[in-house]
Amino acid sequence: MELTPSLHRLGSDIVASYLVSVPEGITLIDAGLPGHWSDLLAALTALGRPIEDVKGVVLTHGDSDHIGFAERLRREHGVPVFVHAADADRAKGGKKPANGTQTMRLGAMAGFLAYFARKGGLRIPPLTEVVEVADGDVLELPGSPRVIGLPGHSAGSIAVHVPVVDAVFVGDGLTTRHVLTGRSGPQPAPFTDDPEQALASLRLLVPTRAAWVLPGHGAPWSGGVDAAVAAAEAAARG
Repeated sequence: MELTPSLHRLGSDIVASYLVSVPEGITLIDAGLPGHWSDLLAALTALGRPIEDVKGVVLTHGDSDHIGFAERLRREHGVPVFVHAADADRAKGGKKPANGTQTMRLGAMAGFLAYFARKGGLRIPPLTEVVEVADGDVLELPGSPRVIGLPGHSAGSIAVHVPVVDAVFVGDGLTTRHVLTGRSGPQPAPFTDDPEQALASLRLLVPTRAAWVLPGHGAPWSGGVDAAVAAAEAAARG
């Protein structure tokens, strides 16, 4: 899905990752599910670019529905995978903390699980090698992505700001489609380790002034980061 000539989404509103294409190469933000490999190849074909132009994958956190095809890309094509140090173990298959009871609606939950299974989510290979990053790092990758520490959903959750495409990629820092209820619009994401910390971390996005706010779940948001954060905060208050 083309958002702009330099910005593409892979996957769907249920699980998404993103491709930043600039003259010096391509940076991927997250790697969705294993079945999104075909989406990646289709996007590269549409852009007229070989897979060798992919220079790195930056993970917003280490959950399985964000690491999808990352290990395949690393193993088969030597593409480095970047993740915050605090989520490196999670990305390598380490144990995730248990979350509390989640609000859900049967139809939305069933749709999420069916999509998850259909796209290879039941067998996601963990990363065997990662490059650790920290808050404030500007990575030597196409688009010069900047790491913004966004703890809460997980200890090592990050946002990735890419000014050249006027976008901030937020992973599960917020969602615009709740995978368990189907509710749309900016709101806190489910399966969050520390909901209060995650909500407070959203304020760290505001200085980017990005037009695009791109979550791991839900529709792309083009209404600006201020409005997205305000809407998520309002949703959290109920």
